[in-house]
This record gives sequence, structure tokens and C-alpha cells, in this order.
Amino acid sequence: MTMHSTLQRAFTNRRVLKVIAGLNNFDAASVAATVKAAEFGGATFVDIAADRALVELAKSLTNLPVCVSAVEPEKFVQAVAAGADLIEIGNFDSFYAQGRRFEAAEVLDLTKQTRALFPEITLSVTVPHILELDRQVQLAEELVKAGADIIQTEGGTSSSPVHPGTLGLIEKAAPTLAAAFEISRAVTVPVLCASGISSVTAPLAIAAGAAGVGVGSAINQLNSEVAMIAAVRGLVEALATANAVMK
Repeated sequence: MTMHSTLQRAFTNRRVLKVIAGLNNFDAASVAATVKAAEFGGATFVDIAADRALVELAKSLTNLPVCVSAVEPEKFVQAVAAGADLIEIGNFDSFYAQGRRFEAAEVLDLTKQTRALFPEITLSVTVPHILELDRQVQLAEELVKAGADIIQTEGGTSSSPVHPGTLGLIEKAAPTLAAAFEISRAVTVPVLCASGISSVTAPLAIAAGAAGVGVGSAINQLNSEVAMIAAVRGLVEALATANAVMK
């Protein structure tokens, strides 16, 4: 597996920021706005739905590495052919509302199928937060053996913050931060902490052992490109500050 050089550097420096457009977001204008915000805000890479047209659109707007997400390995074929730099099994959050669960055995099987289809490309896999924490760690270890290059945590949809403001943001991120802490101590590959992360909690993810964060709704739900770029910049600065403090 050869990782894109800018990605490799960011993972080594533990200041990766992945901006997520959404696995079920096929709206070209929305994806374009998210990709532009990532580009102008200084993100490390973007994550979009595994769709050929969207990959071509993203590639026309940015030189950042483009990741595509899906839960069906065959969906990666056209996206990779269009130039996707890495692939991800994950972004499960959008399915939980529909009552769709991803158990450990299915995620492991999807990883093996995907690795068989694409032996070389960088592969990120999300560990479902519906599993008990010790089972998440066990699955992460199994996924790395099956060929995962990056492990991603999640959990934003499982937490219901009871407080407003900063305390609420920390409550929302608690499940994914806990998973990042446990998994990063068990695997040798980089861990990305995603789902429910904000500029408040991004530094906590780094302190917990993650190499970076994935952020979606905190950016893509904003209603102007200026606000989206500012949000990305805020996250980039939060990660830089976290690394400076820890050195």
C-alpha cells in the first residue's frame, strides 16, 4: 500500500483533518461546497460518496486526496477508476436512523472482500460504535490483519448531550474519543476519530491517541461557503495547537 505523500506526512505528524461530505450525499452543489471549504480551509483530504461523477467533480476542484465511502465493495470500482486516492468502508452513521446495523462479522467480511478487489489502494475501515468497547478493539485488530490501513472510530449518533455549549460538545464526542483511546493502544495503524467531533474536541482526539479527525456535519451543515471555510480553518488550528502543546 502506498499512501499519498501529503497524507503520509499528516498522519506522521498527527494532524490529519478529513472533511466528510457524506456517504449518502449525491447533491453535486453540496459536495462541491464541502470540497471547496476543505481546499481553502487547509484540510488534509476529503471524503465523498463512492460515485464516479462526484469523484470527477472533486478532482476538478481540488488537489487534495479524495477518499470515497461505501458499504458495498463493488461501488468502489467506478470511483477508483475515476481517480479516488483511497477508499473507506464506513460512515455508518447515516444508516442507523434507518434501523440498519453493522455487526463485527459483516464489517470484517466487507473489509476482506474490498481488499481482495483492491490489493494496493489505501483502505480505511470504520469500527461500528454499536459494539461494546472491548469488541470494538478486538474488531479493529482483526480489520488490520485483514488489510485495513486506517481505522476510524465513530459514536456521535449514540450520545445525547444534555448540556449546551462546550460541555455539550465534549459529551457528544465522548463515545468516539473513548474508542480512539482504546483502539489506538491496540493497533499499529493510524486511528482517525470521527463522528461528533468539533474544534473543541479535535485536540482531545489527538490527546487520546488519534492521528487526526474526520468532521462532517460541523462543516457541511453550515449555510455559507465562508462559514464552512472558517470552520475548517478553526479545526486545522485546533489540531496544530494540540500538537504544539503535546510536544
